Amino acid sequence: MTDPRPDAAPVPDAERARTVLARKWAYLLSGVTVVSLNREELDAELRGMLDELCGCLRGTSADTAPAERIGRRLVGLGYVGEPGLRCTLDVLGKGLPSLPELQGEDGVGVTERIALTLGALSCGFLLAHERSVLDQQEIMHLSLLKAVRDAQWHLKESEARFEEVVTASASGIALVALDGRIVRANAALAEMLGYPAGELTGRGLFDLVDPESAEVLREAMTGLLDGGRERVRQSQRLLRQDGDVARISLTASLLRDADDRPGHYVVVVEDGTELMLLQGELSRQALHDVLTGLPNRQYFGTYLEAALRRADPVYGVTLFHVDLDAFGMVSNSLGRRVGEQLLVHFAQRLKAVMAREKAMIARFHSDEFGILVENTATTPDIDTIVRAINDELAEPFFVDGHGLALSASAGVVHRPSKDIDPAELLRAADQTLRRAKERRRGQWKVFDRDTDAEDRRRQALAVGMAGAWEHGEIGVRYRPMARLADGAVAGVEARLHWDRPAEPALSHECCTELADSTGLILPLGDWLLHAAGRQGAWWRQRAGFGLPMVAGLTGHQVSDDALGTRVTRLLADTGLPPEQLLLGVPAGALPVSGVIENVTALADLGVHVMLDEFGLGPDDLRAIEDLPVDIVRVDRRLAEWQAWADSTFLGALVPLVRQVGATLVVDGIHTEDQADWWRTAGADLATGDYFGVAGPAEELTGTFAGA
Repeated sequence: MTDPRPDAAPVPDAERARTVLARKWAYLLSGVTVVSLNREELDAELRGMLDELCGCLRGTSADTAPAERIGRRLVGLGYVGEPGLRCTLDVLGKGLPSLPELQGEDGVGVTERIALTLGALSCGFLLAHERSVLDQQEIMHLSLLKAVRDAQWHLKESEARFEEVVTASASGIALVALDGRIVRANAALAEMLGYPAGELTGRGLFDLVDPESAEVLREAMTGLLDGGRERVRQSQRLLRQDGDVARISLTASLLRDADDRPGHYVVVVEDGTELMLLQGELSRQALHDVLTGLPNRQYFGTYLEAALRRADPVYGVTLFHVDLDAFGMVSNSLGRRVGEQLLVHFAQRLKAVMAREKAMIARFHSDEFGILVENTATTPDIDTIVRAINDELAEPFFVDGHGLALSASAGVVHRPSKDIDPAELLRAADQTLRRAKERRRGQWKVFDRDTDAEDRRRQALAVGMAGAWEHGEIGVRYRPMARLADGAVAGVEARLHWDRPAEPALSHECCTELADSTGLILPLGDWLLHAAGRQGAWWRQRAGFGLPMVAGLTGHQVSDDALGTRVTRLLADTGLPPEQLLLGVPAGALPVSGVIENVTALADLGVHVMLDEFGLGPDDLRAIEDLPVDIVRVDRRLAEWQAWADSTFLGALVPLVRQVGATLVVDGIHTEDQADWWRTAGADLATGDYFGVAGPAEELTGTFAGA
């Protein structure tokens, strides 16, 4: 198993694999380049670089800065050049995915990180290579300027020197008159432009430049003549004799005579075609998904911005955020390779469905894709498009003998405003997809502004809850649990209360729901239990309080593997007797793995367990018989239902509970009529506003005398 820490030392198998890969890299690199190191030194140097790359790739995200540094170091090894870069990318592109230490990672994620890391290495190499070329040009310029200046005094000697410099140079060099006419040019420049040696002499330099950029070069060289600039550096396009365009890097300097008068221009040309091709490929890879070849989220966002501006005022655009249902099950059960082939198949099916529309399809990440449709009068409606996607997916796709037929869900934003921010539009589609998947698989949902506003409001409350707790806005209040027979207090329930400044307070149910959605419920629930435990112990010592202290648990809390440890620590910290603690367990959480074991563990500690949110389902009744539960609390929605519906069948609830020997508690009793009905039906205890709203601990202290 791979160590998840990026800086962890690799295991011996990983060490051997790295050593083999580094030696292969050194052997192949030395065959296409000239470096200043011997073989052993090169092996050691490349092994160190490989260790750094593997360190970047281990974990959930790739830090590309070290890869850029490695690209720069490769340039410093010697005359590596473009063949060395191609060799490096070929060796590492094939070798890194096969390293044992990386095969334990998530397949799609590590493939993307390898692509990003190699792209960063290439960028670092290209930038360092470009700087090296510019440095060489600078040195060459100084040599040429000195040589040509000396030529004013020693013409024959300077001509020989010039010939020696320019003839051996791989860069194109030309001596250009002030009117732009080429006086002399070396063979390298003639070869770049496809001319026979010597035929460039007498031609105008600006006639060889692409007409669209010739004026820019002319103005820059005029600036040299006027003394406003010392040197011109431009990326240019020169016209070859066969009509093609040569992309080059051009540097021009002004040569003055012995009296400091302008004499000629010295122009150095570096062929940038290969470099630009490499840069273009890197740019394409940076904007496209490696696996499917589709545009990535970055490219999609840029395209979206332009599409919104040009959208038809009547039909607008439609954005689909599509998710492949059950993709995780495929990858987990059948393996990474099958999952990758399924994603490629899904991308092809999306392109087939949208083939007749003006649509951009992109892969966002994992199994999520985006589709932007620029609508016309003939564009199908949303339901037709989503149904067509699912019809394509319903046809089994066979991989290694496995016939896979899945479905897709979609969040849709239809005809958004042209002025909407693209990032906000993508967020709206993503949130709408989440709401669509809450219902069931294979569904779609259209963005609704009011629903989205409510979701964002609740999410803002949820993420801000930790800060409110820190600032003391969240406290614990207590309400009585009463006997229906005489209204006497039979226990006290601890509840959360969020007292928000200038806003309505939030109830216990709302607080637990929000905390459950972010995971804050575990520390917040511990804090509630400790506060209730300490208060119960204080009441027991000062007011003779010996009744149960009640606290409801959420599904998240009751499924926590450390629940037994948390409650044990609570009892030890507060001194509360276990028999005085009554914890509510939601009936709906019982099927969750580990919950039944936790319920049993609580009972073994001596803590009383109450089955909360109890209904009339057969599983609820069976749970009372099978689990160490002797108290059930009816869901408050049933109490509210009893107030307005035909509640004849609710009367059967009490006898059923009696048959298994459990005590029945009713939640949500707000009126005397409700209390009378449930008292007549035979319920034992009740909670609700009718018996007392939740309040500070001191408000209940006086009611415990003799309790």
